[in-house]
Amino acid sequence: MRIAVTGASGFCGGHVARAAAASGASVVCPGRRPGPLGEHRFWDAAVAVPDLSGVDAVVHCAAAVGDPAPGPRAEAAMRAVNVAGTARLLRAAAGRPVVWVSSASVYDPRRDRSRVTEDHPRAHHLGAYGRTKAEGEALALAAGAVVLRPRAVYGPGDTQLLPRLLSRVRAGTLFLPGPDVRLSLTAVENLAEACLAAVGWPPGAYNVADAEPYGRDAAVTAVLRAHGLRARVRRLPLPLAAAAARAAESAARFTGAEPALSRYAVDQLAHPVVLDLARARSRGWAPGRCLEDYLAGVRPVSRRC
Repeated sequence: MRIAVTGASGFCGGHVARAAAASGASVVCPGRRPGPLGEHRFWDAAVAVPDLSGVDAVVHCAAAVGDPAPGPRAEAAMRAVNVAGTARLLRAAAGRPVVWVSSASVYDPRRDRSRVTEDHPRAHHLGAYGRTKAEGEALALAAGAVVLRPRAVYGPGDTQLLPRLLSRVRAGTLFLPGPDVRLSLTAVENLAEACLAAVGWPPGAYNVADAEPYGRDAAVTAVLRAHGLRARVRRLPLPLAAAAARAAESAARFTGAEPALSRYAVDQLAHPVVLDLARARSRGWAPGRCLEDYLAGVRPVSRRC
């Protein structure tokens, strides 16, 4: 099989491309930069239609990610990739199987998320990322694609989740908003395996995460220690965290920089979010990796906070 993996120069896409090659597939990497292996075909998702000639299936990992300053400029930039780019990709796919990597950020934050199935409402997003991913996946679902919804993807090469966490340690302390909660996380290896398996799944949405959720504070403490940071985790009262996020977002509107804290970040850390995996499991997929596996391979840095 010849598989196109978009966004292969990035964290998730790179793992998918390597896993596809390891399975014996021939890999094509449409994107602005080459992937870790395979044939590179230049594609700017914000402006162009990709070349998918000779490809049997597509795994679409390319996306505009982050938690930018609120405002129309950031929203437009994300929409150009996550929505318009999706439309162009689907047009180029022309009936080929498409696996579209979405995010659990599409789920409505106002509803209880202690057990989230794929039928959970998708509305009232707290930032441009969640809104544009929801719009993009709606196009993918309407076109008959398989949509995967991981949450908080971590692993070797992560450039978003763990680096942000480690950068927030100040004077030996990391403040987290609200109480300790249960959270689903997704090892990037679990996501990559699901992406390849999902090429043969029926169209629709599927949650993808590690087998069991994690206690937030224990997981964060374990990550810090694995990276050589003997930092204390302290809990910031939720009303205070929410007020700080509103203030940071207001300031970011003027500077254009990413806010130091956002309502989206507070929501993702302060409320339980546990993904129900029954639908993906019914297709024979089972997550084989967990946070402990990742931490066992982390080489601690020689520093203290």
